[in-house]
Amino acid sequence: MVLRKGLAGILIILTIACVAISCSGKDKTAGGKVTIDFWHLDSNDLHYPEWEKIAAKFMEKHPNVDIKITVLENEAYKSKLATVMQSGNPPDIFRSWGGGVMNSFAESGLLKDITNEYKKNWDSKIGAGAVGVYSYKDKIYGLPYTMGGVGIWYNKDLLAKVGYTTPPETWKDFLDCVKKLKAAGITPIALGEGDKWPGHFWWVYLAVRLGGKEAFDKATIGNGSFTDEPFVKAGVLLKELIDLKPFQEGFLAATYGGDQAALMGNGKAAMELMGQWAPAVQIGSSESKQGIGDKLGFMSFPAVEGGKGKLTDLMGGGDGLVIGKNAPKEAVEFLKFITNIETQKFLTTGPLGIVPTAIGAETALTDPNLIAINKAVGEASYFQLYYDQYLPPATGEVVKDVTQGLFAGTITPEAAAAAIDKSYKAEK
Repeated sequence: MVLRKGLAGILIILTIACVAISCSGKDKTAGGKVTIDFWHLDSNDLHYPEWEKIAAKFMEKHPNVDIKITVLENEAYKSKLATVMQSGNPPDIFRSWGGGVMNSFAESGLLKDITNEYKKNWDSKIGAGAVGVYSYKDKIYGLPYTMGGVGIWYNKDLLAKVGYTTPPETWKDFLDCVKKLKAAGITPIALGEGDKWPGHFWWVYLAVRLGGKEAFDKATIGNGSFTDEPFVKAGVLLKELIDLKPFQEGFLAATYGGDQAALMGNGKAAMELMGQWAPAVQIGSSESKQGIGDKLGFMSFPAVEGGKGKLTDLMGGGDGLVIGKNAPKEAVEFLKFITNIETQKFLTTGPLGIVPTAIGAETALTDPNLIAINKAVGEASYFQLYYDQYLPPATGEVVKDVTQGLFAGTITPEAAAAAIDKSYKAEK
């Protein structure tokens, strides 16, 4: 989802051929060359070179193409992208998580429909569920190059110190584990709540475990609401965790890559709730650039006693790329190149360590944790895209804001649920 390393508020622009500051109104075919503006946010020192290699290999095969790469850290990316989208000049190919934000771009006519190209002329096939995340009103606007789920990453050695040779499977047992870690002087959970989105994972997962697919469908379709019991109780249970003070000092202002992932990668915290990209970011954010190696484990988010959700219900999503409305046909070819089996295997085995989406590329997976995630995606009884991406854009921001309020103790679970419901009903 994001890759960040000490770059808060900084815009990094790496170019192949020349620097691209803006996408506005330039001639894409000047001088016989076709220019593709490619934006991503894998800004970690170990990760952005991977995209340079892929772009260089594509340009070697297509000598008439210049790919200009703009790299931004997560929050700067979202801000910059919003600005160019408002101007009506999107990048040619750029990072998207699908869902409500992408749908709003499509609704505004800012994306290129690639449905026919994908169905008739694609090098590799992507699983239908993964393609669906990048589809809107039966039209495909992009594709994911990695797809996985969010779960709890844990330090095996630190949990073993307090008697957990296997991870807790229920919420009650999870809270007991947190208490034991605190008593042992170990930071139970790393959290970069200054970025907001990492904290919203906790509330969303509790809602998924409590209400399952039924509660979410009712709230979004209209015969229920986000003030229904599962969503309010999710805040109540989250408050139980917060009251244990399980996070590192200063977590409300901390960032994901610079703090949360670094704590895990340096072995200074026992757990974090994060997606399939976590191992790569931990490595890139660690002092050793090695992370904690085989000490790292992955477990499903705990089951909640009495909840309607199943342990196999998965919250997650993928990293993908969508095509801007003015993009040349070569941008579609570049996306095809990124999602072919050869490139997917390259991204799987390299520093980015993706869970690939091209059918057949999963054979390149060797990390047992990523193999477990790939299996969880395939066996998910219900797959829920992150709320901040699935829901309409303004509502997604409200979810993150009120969740941060829960962590800060400035809002009640009831008020948080009511704010989300009010925003959703106003925006849908």
